[in-house]
Amino acid sequence: MAEIYFTIAGTNHHHGQEFIEPKMEVKLVKEPDNEVDKEAIKVELPGLGLIGYVANSPYTVVGESFSAGRLYDKIGDTVVGTVLYKLPKGVLCVLNAEDIITGENED
Repeated sequence: MAEIYFTIAGTNHHHGQEFIEPKMEVKLVKEPDNEVDKEAIKVELPGLGLIGYVANSPYTVVGESFSAGRLYDKIGDTVVGTVLYKLPKGVLCVLNAEDIITGENED
């Protein structure tokens, strides 16, 4: 399966992104009770908690990233991703391949 990229957006509403570095692992957590976006996926770091959300707008998605809406059904309730690049418009990350739901042999 091809790699799936996602963008962390909204970091400026939480802790900023100055501390985020390539190769850091982030935890994605579906937030189905989010009143603004039913496909919201929050992004957390241990010790800090919420640092942003998976981008879900054409204005916040960077490059070949999946929006939260496109990503929502491809992951379980929580997954781990890895930071690739810190950019002015967001943080580009990749999903760990073992966390992607392929529809084959799901347990």
